[in-house]
Amino acid sequence: MSPRQNPNVLLVTFDQWRADAVGHLGAPVVRTPTADRLAARGVSFARHFVQATPCGPSRACLWTGLHQMTNRVVRNGAPLDQRFDNLAAAMRRIGYEPALFGHADQVPEPWETDPTRRRRWQGELNGFTEVLERADDPTGWLDWLAARGIPKPNEPWQIFLPKGEAPPRPAPLEPQFNRHQTESAYMADAFLDWAAGEPADRPFFAHLSFFAPHPHWIVPDPFRTMYDPADGPAFKRAATAAADAAVHPVVANHMRKTLGSDFACGSESIPASRWSEADFRQARATYWGMVTEVDAQLGRLLDGLDALGRSDTLVILTSDHGEQLGDRHTLGKFGFYDESYHVPLIIADPRRPAGHGTVVKDFTATIDLFPTLLDCLGGQAKHPLDGRTLLPWLNGERPADVRDAVYWEADYRDAAAALGGPLDIHPDHANLAVARTHRYKYVGHADLPPLLFDLETDPQELRNLADHPAYTAVRLAMAERLAAWRARHLDRRLTGILINDRAIIDDRAR
Repeated sequence: MSPRQNPNVLLVTFDQWRADAVGHLGAPVVRTPTADRLAARGVSFARHFVQATPCGPSRACLWTGLHQMTNRVVRNGAPLDQRFDNLAAAMRRIGYEPALFGHADQVPEPWETDPTRRRRWQGELNGFTEVLERADDPTGWLDWLAARGIPKPNEPWQIFLPKGEAPPRPAPLEPQFNRHQTESAYMADAFLDWAAGEPADRPFFAHLSFFAPHPHWIVPDPFRTMYDPADGPAFKRAATAAADAAVHPVVANHMRKTLGSDFACGSESIPASRWSEADFRQARATYWGMVTEVDAQLGRLLDGLDALGRSDTLVILTSDHGEQLGDRHTLGKFGFYDESYHVPLIIADPRRPAGHGTVVKDFTATIDLFPTLLDCLGGQAKHPLDGRTLLPWLNGERPADVRDAVYWEADYRDAAAALGGPLDIHPDHANLAVARTHRYKYVGHADLPPLLFDLETDPQELRNLADHPAYTAVRLAMAERLAAWRARHLDRRLTGILINDRAIIDDRAR
């Protein structure tokens, strides 16, 4: 298929949207009518997991189709080596001119000659043309608000302070901006204005990177009070924060350093683990309101594309990672819990009606998106990828080689604070890897004790069975599974190439 025969493509990522906050995936309270509408005209992947946290490492896996063990983007601000191929560059080779709205959360190699780019830790990605910048400070949005009568704050984060004085704990606060002035609305406006100017005979590839529902958690009416904090399921956690902290030192350390004020702007600067049940419920209700707000902006995008005669656009919805949201008395994204890694993925391809309305319950992964788009659009990666194509499901079929497990990694060197810090381990040893099957989850650490959970008898992951005599065989089998996964996914860009006196032999595709 030639580039001009390819469809328009809109890749939409959200920041910190967990999978159980999507209506058609069983969310008990939060409403996401646009995501549900998109799923009805595409394929929704109900057991989709990212391969790393936080934002930069997860997106590096998405962009490269490689696990963190290979791409080595281990934290926000870690550079992505330019020797790796990436999705944007591959789309450019096909014939698209990939456009970026927001941030790709990658930074160039430290020897990049442009000193401006060298200082940015939320930079662009090679292959993209940056149409709308969204660095750590939302300068463009603040200028846009200033033109609408909302003065620029002294510090960018202060735009999330409420009208009036903020209370010491989470509350349904009224922000300084209305529903038409959110950062998501600003980004949707920018994309629709750009799309209206794109030539009708040239398909576009656009990536729109929404920042919400990332904290700070505050949202205007009608979303501010849309959800009653009393509604919703019980949190997945032990009876006390101390019991949750006792599961593993990584959990205890995260709870120690995570402040509630980083999520509910203006709140008291105390560890969020000391919040009350009512505090967590209010924070969750506000988060759900933010989810519905960005879902509404997604609806504006879809309606706008229809109005522009671009209803043939291939649309992908996903998130870079999840959010603990009170589960295990924690907030944010970290470690090994599903809530931080289980996210939505919807792919709506108008050209493939056989798959429309399907909800896939097999494991899929963020690294699958790169090979899937290559298969959909007719391109090739420059080196082998770790992900698998999802194209069979888009065509209404189930592939024969579905995953029986999903894997992810986390590097917690910043939280460990090096030798002598809270965990007292070498920064390069502050990492974990997870093997999760339908029944068991095994978490291996470089220097800290492992964890093993039986998800059938303990779905909330409250009991570490790694040292339980009855689970010795299971622990060994899961550890071997994790070791085999690492062996199978070692960097193989050059390992399949053999050079001798007569020829260069390349058998990497075998």
